[in-house]
Amino acid sequence: QVQLVESGGGSVQAGGSLRLSCAASGSIFSINVMGWYRQAPGKQRELVAIINNGGMTHYADSVKGRFTISRDNAKNTAYLQMDSLKPDDTAVYYCNLNTVGNNYWGQGTQVTVSS
Repeated sequence: QVQLVESGGGSVQAGGSLRLSCAASGSIFSINVMGWYRQAPGKQRELVAIINNGGMTHYADSVKGRFTISRDNAKNTAYLQMDSLKPDDTAVYYCNLNTVGNNYWGQGTQVTVSS
């Protein structure tokens, strides 16, 4: 069983920054993809950014150049540095870990950006 614990959400004004962390624990296969998704009220959950254990990354077009995903494999932890935040970034952000056909989710952390 894998558990994901997120931290770092909060409220910030437009143009500000936040850093999210996701710590994974349990039986984690070394080959995996960790990522962040978000869901705004009334909208579907969408991909924000993902990173594999080799460090390859992929970003949604809406966050390219503003968000940076990284990970520490030794700590099984992923990070999302969010800069130049916009009100449209307001959502619940969920950590995800995908490995060997299994998909795990964190409980979500709220990010609110005010104009």
